[in-house]
Amino acid sequence: MPQPDNSTFPLDPVPKIITFDCYGTLVQWYEVLLREVGATLAKHGANGASASAILDSFSAQGRRLTAERPHRLYKDILRIGFAAAFAYHGLSPGADEIERIASSPVTMGPHPEVPAVLRRLRERYRLAIFTNSDDDLIAPTVARIGVPFDHVITAEQAQAYKPSRQLFEYAYRKMGVRPDETVHVAMGMYWDMKARHELGLRGIWVNRRGEGGNPDWLPYAEVADLEGAAALLLPP
Repeated sequence: MPQPDNSTFPLDPVPKIITFDCYGTLVQWYEVLLREVGATLAKHGANGASASAILDSFSAQGRRLTAERPHRLYKDILRIGFAAAFAYHGLSPGADEIERIASSPVTMGPHPEVPAVLRRLRERYRLAIFTNSDDDLIAPTVARIGVPFDHVITAEQAQAYKPSRQLFEYAYRKMGVRPDETVHVAMGMYWDMKARHELGLRGIWVNRRGEGGNPDWLPYAEVADLEGAAALLLPP
């Protein structure tokens, strides 16, 4: 079976912009949501469901909701998706509890290595975020990273969610670059590596959770964190 190959990551043509997914890739999406969902489960004495199972159910709901038209804001998808995820496991948290979970992205800080790595990358490249989020929802999260980005492209701006080509194509028009002048760095296999493969983009998969990849969406490099990505993008 084909495997990711990090030995000869292509830097020709030289990238002008490195683009990043934000949730999970740069900031602690799973860590914060597992904590928030776990607190809700503990309050309800739910022994039959785990926080990770609720997140898996939310992800399935998210795939459905982000593909629907007309476009919904991501804050609404968070509310609807988590309510449905808990209901799937026979639980009915209060509206205030769902709101707390849905609002938690604004509290998410960066993974420990992220700010320093981004500062190093900024010395050579422009940086951008492509996120399945809303402008007002992502702004505090980007501020917490503490490193300037040249562009922050949201699903709200593009009126489409990854893995749709629409968000990527909107982003390249707005940034004024060709797709082959970029490298996309992301943790999301379905949300990002799928779209990247279909668009023929160079990609680095940040596999923070030790998951299995998808050989159908190769070629991509695989790294454990952003330090690994920097090693490919900033060779000696």
